[in-house]
Amino acid sequence: MAAAPDEHPTADLARLAELHGVATSYRPAPDRTVQVPASAVTAALAALGVHADGPDAVRAALAARERELRERLLPPTLVQWAGAEPPAALTALPAGTRLRVETEDGQERDGAGDLPLGVHRLTATAPDGRTGETSLVVAPDRLPAPPGRSYGLLVQLYSLLSHRSWGMGDLADLAELAGWAGRTAGAGFVQVNPLHAAVPGAPTDPSPYRPSSRRFPDPVHLRIEDVPEYAYVEDRERLGGLLERAGRLRAAVLEKGALIDRDAVWELKREALELVARVPLGPGRQAAYDAFRAAHGRALDDHATWCALAEVHGSDWHRWPDGLRDPRSAATARARGELADRVEFHTRLAWLTDGQLRAAQRAAREAGMPVGIVHDLAVGVHPAGADAWAQQDVFAAGMSVGAPPDAFNARGQDWGLPPWRPDRLAATGHAPYRDLLRALFRYAGALRIDHVMGLFRLWWVPQGSPPTDGTYVRYDADAMLAILALEAARAGAVVIGEDLGTVEPGVRETLQRRGVLGTSVLWFERDWEGDGHPLPPERWRADCLATATTHDLPPTAARLTGDHVELRDRLGLLTRSAAEERAEAAADTAEWLALLGSLGLLDSPAAGPPGSDEEEEIRAVHRFLLRTPARLIGVWLPDGVGDRRPQNLPGTWDQYPNWRLPVAGSDGRPVPLEELVASPRLRALLEVLR
Repeated sequence: MAAAPDEHPTADLARLAELHGVATSYRPAPDRTVQVPASAVTAALAALGVHADGPDAVRAALAARERELRERLLPPTLVQWAGAEPPAALTALPAGTRLRVETEDGQERDGAGDLPLGVHRLTATAPDGRTGETSLVVAPDRLPAPPGRSYGLLVQLYSLLSHRSWGMGDLADLAELAGWAGRTAGAGFVQVNPLHAAVPGAPTDPSPYRPSSRRFPDPVHLRIEDVPEYAYVEDRERLGGLLERAGRLRAAVLEKGALIDRDAVWELKREALELVARVPLGPGRQAAYDAFRAAHGRALDDHATWCALAEVHGSDWHRWPDGLRDPRSAATARARGELADRVEFHTRLAWLTDGQLRAAQRAAREAGMPVGIVHDLAVGVHPAGADAWAQQDVFAAGMSVGAPPDAFNARGQDWGLPPWRPDRLAATGHAPYRDLLRALFRYAGALRIDHVMGLFRLWWVPQGSPPTDGTYVRYDADAMLAILALEAARAGAVVIGEDLGTVEPGVRETLQRRGVLGTSVLWFERDWEGDGHPLPPERWRADCLATATTHDLPPTAARLTGDHVELRDRLGLLTRSAAEERAEAAADTAEWLALLGSLGLLDSPAAGPPGSDEEEEIRAVHRFLLRTPARLIGVWLPDGVGDRRPQNLPGTWDQYPNWRLPVAGSDGRPVPLEELVASPRLRALLEVLR
């Protein structure tokens, strides 16, 4: 039962919470402090394995925690930034303490000085016989910087259909777009939505931000015909039938106004891949496959096992037979053996998808892109999916990630994603996080981290409680950033943090100090601490990706015409009268257009036939972005053809076709990749940015 709003933690409970990184209050604004209900604090502590039900339990837990902190020699994780002083925990060790290090590559040495970059195991032995162990992260001082200034395209990959894709955009379409944009338009990158593995089932949750696994990609993005073994499938008649059905799916979307049906696409691709998987691999391909399996080890085996079990028992592992809910049980081991063929099939699919992802990045770099493909890391995983099953020991049971109430959402948000336990992450040297980053950096020229503030703290909502009755739980941000810097440096990859919305003081500064780029969206860039007017270009930050819009916001054409207000009005999403919303939106747009005009970026009024004003205004918006010092400038690809529809409309579920719309022109007609790259409107926009 949710706590009453006036039920506040006692002094002992507040101290216990502080020692475990659980907040008892938070500040949504500099002049406002909100107390967290005691029930949220005790629920968060319980999810961290700390029992605090009642005064006696709180006192006992507090005494135990204080004793633990007092007696331990070292915390579970330490960070040594390159060129910086040794961490305080090492310099505070008793005189005469002996240090022994096992480096990441298995070498042993005395002392912690002059260590190579990596995550090493350090053991300290004090003169009184006490010992302590820690994971010592030795990280570069900063993440890699973008190689010069560049612009790029932002697109939801499923929406980018070509005349060769099977009803939704695929990795070959991505490679084609990157090759074209790099060679003919001078683009430096293409940013896509998360391509993580989805939770199977009908209907699948279409949101790419609620994946089954963030560690492995979704084979629905494969271009089947590009798999080398496809050419050697014996049952050509059955393959031909699948191709015909795929053509009908594609035509339904491109020609008949149908929504993208990911489930139907996957059903066809799964059948085709089962035929392809029967073809033996050649010696070189087999060696590459074996190397992939060795590199991913148990994580890959767990993922493929979950996929195989989900085919038999359904996609929610909480409803599986008791023994199978534990990935390490004897029952699961037996099932893995009984389902060996299906486990092998899903292992093969992960490898094939990884290969096409790396091919897309190669195509981008060969086309001259200095960055290449920017992949998106979702903030969490679906509670029913593969990662939540395989990594139960590091997820906080009974908790969900969300956001507290703010100016845009008075009820707060619950995203339905289980959070990682910071204590378990630290105890493993943040191994699940390291493995996740390594997997993504195999094929990413850059990584966009959704809700990057989650490296510092996350809003935990107890199961069954409203989002208002949650609390912040803190993570070891220094360790999270150090591991991010280490893995990004190894990959030579840039990192972009999505830091929109309410951000804790100091977070943006820390991210900038370490080289994580921020995200700046034109319509939000106002002088909020001054007169509230649009921020002139010279006052924008340089260390960011600057864009006109995102997948969660109206396309630029909709904002300029006011269509975004009409859409929300039709769906009953307005909290004020339509007239008030229209007036405010029109005033906001007029203020920005006036600034563009005053800077000489827009002729006002623009000359030309109906519709030319809108195109010229969109070009002017991007001329403005060029005037800012932003290192990266992003163009929402649908803006290039005048698409009016957002890909996702927050606050809706079945009222709006989120994550299922193809890129379309101003008339609502879908625009396939082949037409899109020939569009005079898109070419004129990109010419502004060359």
